[in-house]
Amino acid sequence: MKRTPVNPWDWSLKLGYNQGEVIQAATRQLVCAGQTAVDGNGAPQHPDDMRGQVALALDNLEAVLTEAGMGLGNVTRLGIFATDVDAALQNFDLLGQRFGPAGVAPPMTLLGVTRLAIPGLMFEIEATAMA
Repeated sequence: MKRTPVNPWDWSLKLGYNQGEVIQAATRQLVCAGQTAVDGNGAPQHPDDMRGQVALALDNLEAVLTEAGMGLGNVTRLGIFATDVDAALQNFDLLGQRFGPAGVAPPMTLLGVTRLAIPGLMFEIEATAMA
């Protein structure tokens, strides 16, 4: 798979994502459901702790990717939903810590929402990945 960043402006690079990417020679695509801060039984974890929720949502995303034989380096698109956008942004360093070593800056959208499907959850991340 070949990835070519598309950035008519460079401001988004400072936030850790490309405006777009051209993907060539991909043979498999994985569309992940939104991952949140739940345990293996679906019970919410880290109440009132945005940082804990972001970290566990990323762990859960990596688990789905691993199960599909992929990793964070295969992610080509992110959709992020947060009940508190400012608190989510304060913890975006966690995304950089995970995606930086993978050498990718997938295009993403961060959207503020009034609530997520399970009460108490504050952060959800969905991804598209290709190999």
